[in-house]
Amino acid sequence: MGVEEEFLLVDPATGSPVNLGAEVARAAARAGLELDSELTPCQVETTTPILDTAEQVRASLTDMRLVAAQAARESGARLLAVGVPPIAAGGHPITDTDRYRRIADNFRHIADEQGICGTHVHVGVPDRETAVQVCNHLRPWLPTLLALSANSPIIGGVDTGYASWRSILWSRWPSAGPPPLLESAEHYDSVLADMLDSGAVIDEGQIYWDARPSARYPTVEVRVCDVPATASDTVLLATLIRAAVMTALTAIARGEAAPSLSDGALRLAYWRAARDGLSGRLVDTGTVRTVPAEYAIELFLRYLADALDELGEDHAVDASIRWLLRRGNGAIRQRRVHAAGGGTASVVSFLADTTVRIEEPLIDPAWPR
Repeated sequence: MGVEEEFLLVDPATGSPVNLGAEVARAAARAGLELDSELTPCQVETTTPILDTAEQVRASLTDMRLVAAQAARESGARLLAVGVPPIAAGGHPITDTDRYRRIADNFRHIADEQGICGTHVHVGVPDRETAVQVCNHLRPWLPTLLALSANSPIIGGVDTGYASWRSILWSRWPSAGPPPLLESAEHYDSVLADMLDSGAVIDEGQIYWDARPSARYPTVEVRVCDVPATASDTVLLATLIRAAVMTALTAIARGEAAPSLSDGALRLAYWRAARDGLSGRLVDTGTVRTVPAEYAIELFLRYLADALDELGEDHAVDASIRWLLRRGNGAIRQRRVHAAGGGTASVVSFLADTTVRIEEPLIDPAWPR
């Protein structure tokens, strides 16, 4: 398992995005951390090594966030784990690489407004054929993962009314959003060829589906999540995603077909998850009816139960989910701070703090009940 987290760089005084990605990367390199550039230079990305346990993920993410935040300070910026800029300053320039210039030339204003940050979780699978089938099995659960991770309600000082505005902006790319139900790796290659021919992507790496066979690694890559406010929330999401891939692999080994959920029904579930996050109702993709968010999460945990038990993470996930529901995800917490009267500037300060704050759920010694 590997985790990639994208972060926003903002001006310490104004909170507006600043284009210091290259400077922050150089400062981080001096401290032994390699940061990747993104489409816009107001972003940087961390990438963990291949890890085996949730505790390893926690240690790696916590350390990388601390080093990246220090590199940002040395470069005159603040590091924020947030899906969109709470205080925006118009469009963003494009990072000066050949590939990013090609993307900008082809997609114009979509690329100009890209400065958004997500989390990508890689889980190893045997081969591309299996990866395609795993993605089919993951499709019904992607909206629940989006709701759990939602951390982008405010942009440009305005509450959008959505828990994940990042996912709404992201959906404008022609290759983004829910993955289609694919018959095989050959079918995947055929769809990719059509997208390349139409200009909807410039290469396979620009397949932005929220679950996809990785173009670089022997993994399934799940890309649906906002970057969470805290490292502990990312650990929870990575564990859930790993368990979901394991559950899908078991189903495939048994010869079980993936749910034939229509693209239309899945888009309804996505929209509801983006709007409500954990604050309202989500779509149960089994019935295509809305249910309380807590019930949708309970359905997901039931689906994952055997895999979480196999990983030895059932106890920790139970505690983390209960804690997340009690204190709220990033979207809920941003809105609380905003409503308390400090305005968007207080939200920026809150996010800078939670990006590097070590938060741990309390494990109930009486579990299981």
